[in-house]
Amino acid sequence: MLKSEESAALAAIDEDAIARMLLELLVIPSVTGSAAESEMQHRLAGHLDRLGLDVDLWSMDLPALRAHPGFPGTEAPRDEAWGLVATTPGGDDGPAVILQGHVDVVPPGDPGQWDGDPFVPRVTGNVVHARGACDMKAGLVANLAALAAIRASGARLRGRVAAHCVVGEEDGGLGAFATLQRGHTGDACLITEPTGGTLVTANAGALTFRIEVPGRATHASTRDAGVSAIDAYLSLHRALARLEARRNVAVDPLMAESRIPYALSVGTLRAGDWASSVPDRLVAEGRLGIRLGEEPAAAVADFESCVAEACADDPWLRAHPATVSWPGGWFASGRLPSGHPLGALVRDAHADAVGGPRLRERGAPYGSDLRLYAAADIPTLQFGPGDVRLAHSPREQVSLPEIVAVTRTLVLAVLRTVGTA
Repeated sequence: MLKSEESAALAAIDEDAIARMLLELLVIPSVTGSAAESEMQHRLAGHLDRLGLDVDLWSMDLPALRAHPGFPGTEAPRDEAWGLVATTPGGDDGPAVILQGHVDVVPPGDPGQWDGDPFVPRVTGNVVHARGACDMKAGLVANLAALAAIRASGARLRGRVAAHCVVGEEDGGLGAFATLQRGHTGDACLITEPTGGTLVTANAGALTFRIEVPGRATHASTRDAGVSAIDAYLSLHRALARLEARRNVAVDPLMAESRIPYALSVGTLRAGDWASSVPDRLVAEGRLGIRLGEEPAAAVADFESCVAEACADDPWLRAHPATVSWPGGWFASGRLPSGHPLGALVRDAHADAVGGPRLRERGAPYGSDLRLYAAADIPTLQFGPGDVRLAHSPREQVSLPEIVAVTRTLVLAVLRTVGTA
């Protein structure tokens, strides 16, 4: 049975405003590290201010953050970054809950793969197609709509609700890290990443690796006088496949739905500078999955040991070993403590707000900001609109009814967490 303030807040959800806000945000090409990412933060700050929230919009001290021993790393170049937190006023007698979402999106890739401009949203029935539709501007909109409904209902909150709008999630978590370093914390955090109608309570981690493989250049007509770095790399590639298989033999039950929970993937290969020369250098870059509960340093050691052993087994690489480095962000794993009541609270809120089967709990094979909040001792889970399998692809889309369903769930979860007077 819903309380009167819960019914009032659900009734205050403006579905037309949800659709308008999503379309407004999707046209901003807020690619990680771009000027549009900063533009998005200022646009959202104005919206949150109009909701009567206490807004903290600040320019990050990037050199100081990069010098911090816990800095999660970045990949995209950037000259500036803005943090944004908006908090409901008052509420000193109850818990504080965070609604978190990242504003940055990945580049759209080959425009020829899209049906039109990736940053001009197309609406087909109740489905919206665009870059960032599910990852994760739909989740941002759900956070904003839930806050707007709670404010419009006039509910008197015992605790506080804070919207954390962060940059740089896609390349390491700069925004979440800076937000937590600024002192914006809480008693629980809901991240509205796309979870496809499930409750994500754990994330695997990921590291970006770079392998440089030497060769010996010569004219292609006398290739037997040289050593191709491409040929030398092949034995390493086979060793990496064996490493991936070994690291996925035993997995946490939360990760059992994923065929390869801790994927190791080579994403780029660069070799040679002339078609009729034997290449004297190959650079392979890729992604190493981090197991739940595994320290990133342990995963690094496992990977580097694999490469060293493969080099030792190869006559050329034994004398001219490949080198490994770790550019980009470090995504550790993270999870909600087993049995924590936040999971049951969100399940109950969804059942009461939307109906249908109870949310299934699972882990996700990708890294996210969840691990930064968890590391700060803030119980955190993910529940948001969209299917992550469509993220980062030219098929990216989200349905408006799903955003509404998540918004309704957030409203009840927030009210039940912070309490009402």
